[in-house]
Amino acid sequence: MVLHTVKEADLKGKRVLIRVDFNCPVKDGVVTDPTRIKAALPTIEYILSEGASLVVMCHFGRPKGEKKMEYSLLPVKNEFEKLLGRKVTLAPDVIGSEVDSLVSALKPGDVLMLENVRFYKEEEKNDPEFAKKLASYGDVYVNDAFGTAHRAHASTEGVAHYLPSYAGFLIEKEVKYMAPLLENPEHPFVAIIGGSKVSSKITVLESLVKTCDKIVIGGGMAYTFLKVQGHEVGKSLLEEDYLETAASFLAKAKEKNVEVILPVDHVCAKEFSETAEAITVSTVDIPSDLMGMDIGPKTVELITKALKDAKNVVWNGPMGVFEFSQFANGTEKVAFALAESDAVSVVGGGDSVAAINKFGLADKISHVSTGGGASLEFLEGKTLPGIKALEK
Repeated sequence: MVLHTVKEADLKGKRVLIRVDFNCPVKDGVVTDPTRIKAALPTIEYILSEGASLVVMCHFGRPKGEKKMEYSLLPVKNEFEKLLGRKVTLAPDVIGSEVDSLVSALKPGDVLMLENVRFYKEEEKNDPEFAKKLASYGDVYVNDAFGTAHRAHASTEGVAHYLPSYAGFLIEKEVKYMAPLLENPEHPFVAIIGGSKVSSKITVLESLVKTCDKIVIGGGMAYTFLKVQGHEVGKSLLEEDYLETAASFLAKAKEKNVEVILPVDHVCAKEFSETAEAITVSTVDIPSDLMGMDIGPKTVELITKALKDAKNVVWNGPMGVFEFSQFANGTEKVAFALAESDAVSVVGGGDSVAAINKFGLADKISHVSTGGGASLEFLEGKTLPGIKALEK
């Protein structure tokens, strides 16, 4: 997969229309975690250093195609301005005569941010006329919003039909680390897949079984696989509808000689609660009055051993209910084992990224993906419309 990248574009004196993913958490009118803004700054600073002006597009929350001012980009604009260290003007709307005037007055080095693109239903419908109008605000289009690349919206895919289109540094980096996992990873290649449900991860598992040597399955979904193997899972999360799917996956892995590592011990509780007492169960089978909440120490050892000689590792999804401190140990230990390994490591998905950040390990991971749903769909081998539009 080879993309047109921003460094190929002639930007001097041009107006660059850029799509970013600044959908940050905001509390009391202030951005509480500016990670996504920081991730796009290298691209933005490069574009401005090349003598271009900038029209920034992004979405915030789910206003469902209506102008609800509680979803205004003002708090995001303020944080962006502070981090960029230069004035950013927030347009009063996404399109319209006032916006037209602001755009045509732009000089090299100016930064204009359009209001929340999701104030218009046409954005999510990928309406061609709306996309054409957005495209009229730029001479060149740059997409650096990997987190929304799996959606064919007007600002992520539609505008690419009307302008020369390029990937920003963030999207370029995401593809550089993610594409080889599906195409030609270095072996041994280990995947660690966690999270609560088989239903949301089975497509990823079925995609990764084609290239992996070992697949670790943790989190709530592990109990459906253990049940299929004839183990007792007590009151643990169980997807009855996915027992056959789990059985068929295990058979496929065996046929391809892929080792599947499932929990061999557990940290359990009597109820799903933040104050529940953590009870270690040192066998694979879980007593009928308990539910699995985390992997146990023997399982941590198995995973750590699997990571020792790995050359490539992808991790998506926590090993347990890591939001509750007494059930965070498995996820934490796996995070540290991954940070200490010599493998090229890629972490994607909101919860695993949150875990890496929580334990302060982001700088020890080769690549921490910014796109939750997008990184999942990429690993599933799906075509991401926002990326496809930038391919050579």
